[in-house]
Amino acid sequence: MSTELYSQILEVIALVPFGKVATYGQIARLAGLPKHARLVGYTLKNIDQASDIPWHRIINAQGKVSTYHLNQIGENIQLNKLREEGIVVLNGKINLKKYQWLVSQS
Repeated sequence: MSTELYSQILEVIALVPFGKVATYGQIARLAGLPKHARLVGYTLKNIDQASDIPWHRIINAQGKVSTYHLNQIGENIQLNKLREEGIVVLNGKINLKKYQWLVSQS
């Protein structure tokens, strides 16, 4: 993947506010890469979990968190970070109507 595409995706992810989530497809569209949700997933799979980029706020279109990011004792890091922000996760899902970041088109 080109460094430019990677940067475009990370710039959009950095805009997702505290206490909100966005979907892979939403990030792809906002980065000017419609239909490239998998590219967003690939970018996030390779990001340093200690990064200042709020990678944990990106979820799938069904409101589910990734099962990829686990700590040494098997806890889901993404789930823990979202809960620390006050986002409620029930049965592994987040209510997108309540927590999805809605970008104003002003």
